[in-house]
Amino acid sequence: MSPELKAEIDSVIANNKIVVFIKGTRQFPQCGFSNTVVQILNVMGVPFTDINILSDDRLRSGMKEYSQWPTFPQIYINGEFYGGCDIMIEAYQSGELKEQLEIALNS
Repeated sequence: MSPELKAEIDSVIANNKIVVFIKGTRQFPQCGFSNTVVQILNVMGVPFTDINILSDDRLRSGMKEYSQWPTFPQIYINGEFYGGCDIMIEAYQSGELKEQLEIALNS
């Protein structure tokens, strides 16, 4: 990964409390997993930044290296990699996600 791309990703993650790297956009997710993550965050009513990894091949491949996570979506909360769709579903169902988001939004 180029230093420039790493700096761009670092900046987006550092400057936004909740960032989701998805296939498509929040208005038009282009895979079921991305749609699920967007729907969970919408139901919870939290503000989040969505990044369409399909619009930039360099970003798509770079994110896999950056996070050491091979699939999308990838969710970052408060500057930290949180996980993918399955982790979001489990955390949402257990109530852990609500706690994590409250901490992030109130920090």
